[in-house]
Amino acid sequence: MSEVKVYRVIGKIDKPNWQTDFKKEIRALKPEEAKEKIYKEMGSKHRAKRFQIKILKVEEIGIDEITDPAVRKLTVGERESVSQ
Repeated sequence: MSEVKVYRVIGKIDKPNWQTDFKKEIRALKPEEAKEKIYKEMGSKHRAKRFQIKILKVEEIGIDEITDPAVRKLTVGERESVSQ
């Protein structure tokens, strides 16, 4: 059984009339799965096509580095329930 990890994905969206940088924390099994989730979320939220979303970096992060409260609660809560 695989363990869910937390990845920080850094990238940018470059649409004709709008550009922005993003940094998002995602729970996934593999870096490829994290990229796929970013394409789905950012494409849906910002109506961006895949070619307009540039992923610059995907890095695995530890529990102490998580800044997103929802991801932190899911990850820490999961670890506490497993260790009891």
